[in-house]
Amino acid sequence: MNKPGILLEVVQILTDMDLIITKAYISSDGGWFMDVFHKALGPKGGTIDGVKTWPGKRVGVHSVGDHTAIELVGKDRPGLLSEISAVLADLHFNVVGAEVWTHNRRIACVVYVNDYATCRAVDDPTRLSVMEEQLKNVLRGHEDDDKVARTSFSMGFTHVDRRLHQMLFADRDYEGGGTTLEADYPPSFKPKITIDHCEEKGYSAVGVKCKDRPKLMFDIVCTLTDMQYVVFHASISSDGPYALQEYFIRHMDGCTLDNEGEKERVIKCLEAAIRRRVSEGLSLELCAKDRVGLLSEVTRVLREQGLSVTRAGVSTVGEQAMNVFYVRDASGKPVDMKTIEALRKEIGHTMMLNVKKEQPSSAKTPEASGWAKTSFFFGSLFERFLA
Repeated sequence: MNKPGILLEVVQILTDMDLIITKAYISSDGGWFMDVFHKALGPKGGTIDGVKTWPGKRVGVHSVGDHTAIELVGKDRPGLLSEISAVLADLHFNVVGAEVWTHNRRIACVVYVNDYATCRAVDDPTRLSVMEEQLKNVLRGHEDDDKVARTSFSMGFTHVDRRLHQMLFADRDYEGGGTTLEADYPPSFKPKITIDHCEEKGYSAVGVKCKDRPKLMFDIVCTLTDMQYVVFHASISSDGPYALQEYFIRHMDGCTLDNEGEKERVIKCLEAAIRRRVSEGLSLELCAKDRVGLLSEVTRVLREQGLSVTRAGVSTVGEQAMNVFYVRDASGKPVDMKTIEALRKEIGHTMMLNVKKEQPSSAKTPEASGWAKTSFFFGSLFERFLA
């Protein structure tokens, strides 16, 4: 039976299973819907049967235990994640999971913490009030921020990816106003979005062409849903490294996109949704025995090495912590090998570290630029760590 938001629910389940949608056809006009997904592949290109799942791997999908969820939104700057994690460590909170996104100089993160002594969620109003005040001070920094930094708490679970989209959308990160450096998003990642009127059917046709990547369909459908648009029909396909997606939509009130201002707003919001996950440069994947202050220690080292975190994922499986950081040089220059070697010397003796360089399609090959060629799926590092 068709119902509002059901397409997002289906796509969300597929992406939570680490499946990559390469082709799909959607039709849901009336009381019923039909969704056909072709060639849903796993992280290594395998079939659904080959997908592995780790208990606790994805915060908001699998349980991370008894926790308190903290949501933070504010102005991004180099070293901010290090300052946030230092505050939590000083207040004796253990970080059991986190997701951090940055876009257009804004940062949004969902952090799951518990008390380091009891490993239980923290519901003491006094402790939460102290934490909130200190985190707000960190987010504000030393400059006056036109957009007030925000923090909030909850004891329940949420779908973290969708929540991050909602937080940045509410923060109006799509109104960057030219603050985004061109180097942040190379031409290979620049999406082409068009909106046309389908008069005979009474729909607005939204066309998207951009570099293909995992979770692309989820990000687009999530944003259209949060903007109160209903997808009646859609066609999804991949053409080499590019994705071609077309959505036939109406607003929940039945109206189509006839106003040029609203068209421009939808285009900006979809561009922002696509770019929030784009992380070219360097990714650091680490496994270590979990302990209080681990995130603070790692992010402090990254800050001291002049690295700025653009996106991060932190999770725990049993007693093991798995962290992924997408980083770039805080000055905007490429990260050099000396910095990587310094990182290995400082943290390599206490945790396993894998370094991977993401290359734009027009860039030189990793071998030509002096980087070791690396093909990596995070589960393999975790298996080696447990061995």
